[in-house]
Amino acid sequence: LREPGLNLRVVQLFRDPRAVHNSRLKARQALLRESIQVLRSRHRAEPRGPPRHHHHQQQQQLLLPPGLLGGGRAPQPQHRAEFFLGGALEVICQAWLRDLLLARRAPAWLRRRYTQLRYEDLVREPRAELRRLLRFAGLRVPPALETFVLNMTRGAAYSSDRPFLISARDAREAIHAWRERLSRQQVRQVEAACGEAMSLLAY
Repeated sequence: LREPGLNLRVVQLFRDPRAVHNSRLKARQALLRESIQVLRSRHRAEPRGPPRHHHHQQQQQLLLPPGLLGGGRAPQPQHRAEFFLGGALEVICQAWLRDLLLARRAPAWLRRRYTQLRYEDLVREPRAELRRLLRFAGLRVPPALETFVLNMTRGAAYSSDRPFLISARDAREAIHAWRERLSRQQVRQVEAACGEAMSLLAY
């Protein structure tokens, strides 16, 4: 970031963790290997020796599916994907929190080159957020790009049987889809594991 020959800009995208969890559950098999990699990254980053706080041990278990709490038992095959997806989301939220706290006390040279974007703000005001991002990057705003972004976020449908299919969808519906698809227990678990990051992001 401080290399004068690069002129690097960083845009960090966030999304409501409840919506992230809903999306990851929908594509659970496709994201299984990715989730395992995320969990391995936490294992590599953890300090050696006994855990410092019992609370931290409890928090690491929060996103396991029902029936997997306690006993240290391996997940049943039918819950294996959800087991890894839940643990990976918690690692992601912990990484978000570190980034958010770092950005709050960032020096001026970092603040000039780093900005945050919430998915929900982009969906609600796509043209305004696009203009902000391009100004931040020092780029012009082509009219065709504004039209494209508006069309991609105002499609007629939302859901797709192919989770990684890129198509025009009703992205405003995607903001609240988790409310209909997650159980109350799942919502509580995500909020417990990701609460600090959610608070800083005003979710």
